[in-house]
Amino acid sequence: MQEVYTNRERSERTTAVLLRSARELFVAKGYAETSTPEIVAAAGITRGALYHHFADKRALFRAVIVQEAKAVATAIEQAAAAGVSAPKRETRTKSSRTEIALAQLIAGGAAYLEAMGAEGRTRLMLIEGPSVLGLAEMDEIDRANAGRTLEAGLAEALGSSTPHLKELSELLSAAFDRAALAIDAGAAPDDFRGAIEILLSRVVQLS
Repeated sequence: MQEVYTNRERSERTTAVLLRSARELFVAKGYAETSTPEIVAAAGITRGALYHHFADKRALFRAVIVQEAKAVATAIEQAAAAGVSAPKRETRTKSSRTEIALAQLIAGGAAYLEAMGAEGRTRLMLIEGPSVLGLAEMDEIDRANAGRTLEAGLAEALGSSTPHLKELSELLSAAFDRAALAIDAGAAPDDFRGAIEILLSRVVQLS
């Protein structure tokens, strides 16, 4: 029996197909070399359907980047939650809260590097993204996703009233991005995971 979809379900399915097809082409060819006719052909839809869902190729690319950023943030949050067995909040000492928060930061940092290992993700988010969308827009997307998780983790480890918490988060985020780029270029992931653990530990211990 043929499945019947609501307008919303059809719209969601079309959007998902567009994002998947566009992502594959952006990874394989780069943003500049990917044309909208190629995207609609790969997605099996009309050009009109593309422009019904997205204003232009840039808007579609931004949606791909947001989807990638959300996937990374989810991986970080899941790793931080699963990687630490925390006692009930009311039984924690200040020391134990800091240790738990640090362990969560380290688990989240490792999860970030692993998540960025998804095929094409580093290129999309750290090379193509800033080039196409600009640093300001990419920073906005990051702050709503992985940047948010990092700043929240630092606030838990250092205290929410710590001076320059936002700027510290941004500096550490840049270090994570540099590690992801190095790993994507062939560096050993374990070496950078270890370096990030040392970096986070020193930041928390010296605060």
